[in-house]
Amino acid sequence: MSSAPAQIAVTGLAVMGRNLARNLARNGFRVAVHNRSQGRTDALIEEFGHEGEFTAAADLPALVEALETPRKIIVMVKAGEPTDAVIDELVPLLSEGDIVVDAGNAHFADTRRREDALKAKGLHFVGAGVSGGEEGALNGPSIMPGGSEFAYAALEPMLTKIAAHVGGEACCVHVGPDGAGHFVKMLHNGIEYADMQLIAEAYDLLRHVLGLSASEIADVFRDWNTGDLESFLIEITAEVLSQVDESTGGPFVDVVLDRAEQKGTGRWTVQIALDLGIPVSGMAEAVFARSLSGDVVRREAAVGSLPGPSGKVSVDREAFIEDVRHALYSSKLVAYAQGFDAIRAASEQYGWNIDLGAMATIWRGGCIIRARFLDRIKEAYDRDADLPSLLVDDYFKEAVANGQEAWRRVVGVAAAAGVPAPGFSASLSYYDGLRAERLPAALIQGLRDLFGAHTYHRVDREGSFHLDWSGDRKEHDA
Repeated sequence: MSSAPAQIAVTGLAVMGRNLARNLARNGFRVAVHNRSQGRTDALIEEFGHEGEFTAAADLPALVEALETPRKIIVMVKAGEPTDAVIDELVPLLSEGDIVVDAGNAHFADTRRREDALKAKGLHFVGAGVSGGEEGALNGPSIMPGGSEFAYAALEPMLTKIAAHVGGEACCVHVGPDGAGHFVKMLHNGIEYADMQLIAEAYDLLRHVLGLSASEIADVFRDWNTGDLESFLIEITAEVLSQVDESTGGPFVDVVLDRAEQKGTGRWTVQIALDLGIPVSGMAEAVFARSLSGDVVRREAAVGSLPGPSGKVSVDREAFIEDVRHALYSSKLVAYAQGFDAIRAASEQYGWNIDLGAMATIWRGGCIIRARFLDRIKEAYDRDADLPSLLVDDYFKEAVANGQEAWRRVVGVAAAAGVPAPGFSASLSYYDGLRAERLPAALIQGLRDLFGAHTYHRVDREGSFHLDWSGDRKEHDA
């Protein structure tokens, strides 16, 4: 227990909050801790009090009293109303210049609202995305703080020290004002959704088209993790697939119910991308695939009832494994490209001035989507900060060009074999749509003008036009 004023506080000591508090203490900071149920506070001090200087607070007034000024308080409670409740209780206890940090998975719009409300009271509110799960929170996460420059300057020495480090650089940077940090964390999670869906599709194809066992597929993923696909998610995929279930002696993956849950950040990403007018089809299909996995009523009605392909697909084992590798890599690149497009659009919409290359840098360590090619993304934005799409950067353009024929074969085999591959398919369709010289949207505009007089534009002159479809069919200026 510390007798000196604490430098920072954490309220909410579930796994993430407890581990963040321990991380801060391990790195030499004096930490005040509080939880609404005293038992968790006592357990933290009893089990881990030797790791650093802690001050246990019985309630929020005691927590605030234990801190040096300006006070810095990290709130780690459930997103939504519980977070608002804690903030409402804290605010009357604070003084001008104090800093409240929400390090949970808040919706960025809530963060903008809270930041605005606290600013009016002379307080600073920081929405900080934290990625890496409970291990990252303890040993070094990727941290994406928003909020004012003053608040970040006060927090930076602590955040950069407890964050993951890659090549001597902390995986933490000031993302931008108000909700920028939580927006970027939301997009991180959207990319994570897409990434896991694509990995699952690769597994499904190798299992059902080639008939490989879970352990054989684990070996494939281990091999892939030595090349361009090297990443945390590829690494742990091999670990999950090689796990043997203790009670049955069979593959662990075979005894897990095939209904994927979601906490909302993937849905938020797709909803906000729609508002921004940015297609994130890979992420959308990942969200829909999780929804379908949990749609028990319709799945039970369809299994054994809806017909599938009439024949079995025959492919060369090694060639198909290589094709799936290319399809996975190309589709992952599309997911990241779409994610960065959405971050750019939001940055422009809200005036955040987000450094896209820096976002790639802080995702290289600590976070769930850390991967080798994030260095390539940083290099791409270093070459051209205004790059319209990652896919037109020379490196990524060549990478997809080298794999696109394999990608197309995999999507074709999946369709022929009746193995659902919505992520691969949607990513390829986006790529083809992006590179198409002319899209069929011209016909859609014609249809809209006919049934609803919605007007259209021409390729050969400026202005909006409408055809008198029910009359002489002559064109008029709209």
